[in-house]
Amino acid sequence: VGSVDGEGQPWASIVFGEPGFLRSPEPRTLDVDAELPAGDPLLRSLHAGAALGLLGIQPQTRRRNRMNGAVEQVHGTHFRMHVVRSFGNCPKYIQARTPERTTSAAAPHCVRGTTLDAHMQRMINGADTFFIATAVVQEDGPAGRPHGADVSHRGGKPGFVRIDDDRTLTAPDFIGNFLFNTIGNLQLHPRAGLLFIDYATGDLLYLAVDADVIWDGPEVASFAGAQRLLRFHVRETMLLERGLPFRWSEAEFSPALERTGSWTEND
Repeated sequence: VGSVDGEGQPWASIVFGEPGFLRSPEPRTLDVDAELPAGDPLLRSLHAGAALGLLGIQPQTRRRNRMNGAVEQVHGTHFRMHVVRSFGNCPKYIQARTPERTTSAAAPHCVRGTTLDAHMQRMINGADTFFIATAVVQEDGPAGRPHGADVSHRGGKPGFVRIDDDRTLTAPDFIGNFLFNTIGNLQLHPRAGLLFIDYATGDLLYLAVDADVIWDGPEVASFAGAQRLLRFHVRETMLLERGLPFRWSEAEFSPALERTGSWTEND
């Protein structure tokens, strides 16, 4: 789920539940009976009128659908959304995994900061997937004021996100669906929220970042498959250890990754 807080900062979050926790009683309405990790940023922004972007992925089949809309009602973590638009995306770059719910009684442990510590860097170095939330801003609307939210998936070979220093990351942007939602949003509001998941431990890493789009140059040209690069400058970090009550099977990597490179190959 992509949301935008009162300061205009986008956040990428995750909601989950038992099968059937998402229900559409009619084509323009979505009911979400959600569970959220304790401390998830969405809890601060979940109110009537909030604009959200949703991404639903069935990881074992690589099926994904996206939706943008507005919250109409909230009761705890159950909320009803009015659907503004909904569309499918191709399965490129999605790693197939099968989830299994755990019964661990251990409460999540939260670590906040403004730099990437060793634990966070290990998660990013091993990541083959992250999620990115952006804010939707009207070009002719109030200056810099978001009126919507979006969230998208990014996948690559393990380590496709490069750690430049403890506050800077660089990731390739591969050819996609030619919708350019994320890139277009960043041109008007260059802030984003990133979410990394450790599929072996359930750890969740939330990052609030400023984002630059690098359109061309030697770095872009040297990374196989990259159309451009995204450079992220960290504003805020939040690590939720054991935040997600699922463990996942080993990744079956997307066939689309065969046409992409890695930072290691560029060294």
